[in-house]
Amino acid sequence: MFDASFWITCGVVFVLLMTSGFFSGTETALTAASRGRLRSNADRGDKGAALALKIKEDEERFIGAILMGNNIANVVATSLATALLTKIFGVNGVIYASLVMTALILIFAEVLPKTYAITQPEKASSVSAPIVIWVIRILSPLVAGVRIVVRVSLRLFGVQTDPDSNILAVREEIAGALQLGHSEGVVEKEDRDRILGALDLAERTVEEIMLHRTEIEMIDAALPVAEILRLCLDSNHTRLPLYRDEPENIIGTLHAKDLLRALHKMLGDGRIEPHEMDELDILTVSMSPYFIPETTTLDDQMRQFLARRTHFALVVDEYGTLQGLITLEDILEEIVGEITDEFDTDEENDVTAAEDGSYTVDGTMTIRDVNRATDWNLPDDEANTVAGLVIHEAQMIPVVGQVFSFHGFRFEVLAKDENRISELKIAPLI
Repeated sequence: MFDASFWITCGVVFVLLMTSGFFSGTETALTAASRGRLRSNADRGDKGAALALKIKEDEERFIGAILMGNNIANVVATSLATALLTKIFGVNGVIYASLVMTALILIFAEVLPKTYAITQPEKASSVSAPIVIWVIRILSPLVAGVRIVVRVSLRLFGVQTDPDSNILAVREEIAGALQLGHSEGVVEKEDRDRILGALDLAERTVEEIMLHRTEIEMIDAALPVAEILRLCLDSNHTRLPLYRDEPENIIGTLHAKDLLRALHKMLGDGRIEPHEMDELDILTVSMSPYFIPETTTLDDQMRQFLARRTHFALVVDEYGTLQGLITLEDILEEIVGEITDEFDTDEENDVTAAEDGSYTVDGTMTIRDVNRATDWNLPDDEANTVAGLVIHEAQMIPVVGQVFSFHGFRFEVLAKDENRISELKIAPLI
């Protein structure tokens, strides 16, 4: 009964269990290993870490190979154990084999290796990578066939797989780590917001943060130069659009410094004569307007600003109609938060906290800015501003005093400017 074949079979089952444990631990280690730490180890000459990084570039492929190898080891080990115990105990050997192999696989091929791997994922990944990469090469034809079957099966159920999912996962991995670090008190809210703001620049468009055309300060180019100078001095902005006949017809951008330089030239004799002011063509000291489409991403626009050495652009829609304006400062504020100077007033604080936990919010404030100021998670898929969110959810233009509840918050309309919601009171629902 306990002849040589018995012990050989036991030895094979033992090796298969160890192989299964190796695959289980490796899968956990490679999945949990940080790309940043592996890259750091690889830069210090760790060849195993470099191989682990290469393997993680195609996670679907390595997981498929490891799962296939793991299942083959488990099935073969269980089959051999069943045959062995059936020979000894007869029909009852099937039951004994099921119980024994379940316990052995659970303890030695699953829990134990995965527990070790999760405690030292980078080390385990580096050690196992040279073996795993050969397993992937050997099983790659079978894995490729399995991947095709999986993708076809998912399509039958209406699920489309994303070929760029590994690239997107890097961003999601960073964002998830930041959120986790913030919830555990390791990462400050301001640091989290800055990094997430930088990561989101490529996903957001200028339309989302531009100053709407109804709020743009403009100057009529037909006004006397003295009046234009007064308007420039009264404004908090150094760059102002110039229009002719109607605000939609933008013909230039006036920089206050350029106007002052032109006036300074007139002071050659110590004074500026009235006729000199009248003869000055304001367009000769203005810059050509810089128009951009509203669908431009913030990342692309920031690069354009840097390349053109300008900080000011006018936003138009597909028909060329003016929609708003955006500056380099607007984009930087998406990363570092609100930038204020001596010309900004306290009235520009769009979020005011109350003692009862509610907030009074300007209706034109973007949902993203509200979330950053309050640490909420209001959705911004359907609307850019808080007022837009309320109108979208209510499916109507609310009146002053109306109250709505959605997304776990209570919204009360406090003020309106014609059909525009100008002020809201928002409080989390308890």
